[in-house]
Amino acid sequence: MIKVMNSTDIATYLVQHPHFFEEHAELLSSIKLTSPVMGRAISLQERQMEVVREKYRALELRLAELMRIAEDNHIITGRFQSWTRSLLLARNDVDLPHILTQGLQDIFDLPHATLRLWNVAADFSHTWFSGSVSEDAMLFAKGLSAPFCGPNQDFEAAGWIEAAEPLQSIAMLPLRQAPGAMTFGLLVLGSPDPARYTKDMATDFLVQIADTSSAALSCLIDQ
Repeated sequence: MIKVMNSTDIATYLVQHPHFFEEHAELLSSIKLTSPVMGRAISLQERQMEVVREKYRALELRLAELMRIAEDNHIITGRFQSWTRSLLLARNDVDLPHILTQGLQDIFDLPHATLRLWNVAADFSHTWFSGSVSEDAMLFAKGLSAPFCGPNQDFEAAGWIEAAEPLQSIAMLPLRQAPGAMTFGLLVLGSPDPARYTKDMATDFLVQIADTSSAALSCLIDQ
């Protein structure tokens, strides 16, 4: 009884016999395949070249994307270094909140940035950054394990920003002296662009901003 080979059997045979086409080279030019690129029948060799070119184009696109990401990260790293340097150059602790928020706007080209701190030391109790914050806002900040990004749903923190245009999106970064520690403030970024801060955006960089801000501002808190 003769077994009829199906396409799987043929594929398995060719895998198990890699020298088949070397032994039957004449088949390479006689086998015809339909080309999705050229829209006509081509030889197996031509189809192999098409596959190689397609893979090469895909690799080129992937490499270009990786280079773009690397360039973007390089720019962000440079800006982050400049912003951190401005914090280190601050001569008076009381100036830190303004330098920090203004630096975020100027260096990172952000529309709006502000913050509020609670439990500040007595020397800073009458400053703009120690303004009134409700218990609800403090509880909200305490409950944030990561920066919040999304549409502005009339958050109290959005009211801390004086803007000519309504804020459509907002990012709120909890300030803590250490992971798991009590929250002592909230850094707020706002924009009239609803797509600037979205709930599905990556927050890794915002986490770094929150960590650096927390370290810089901890000197203002009553220990």
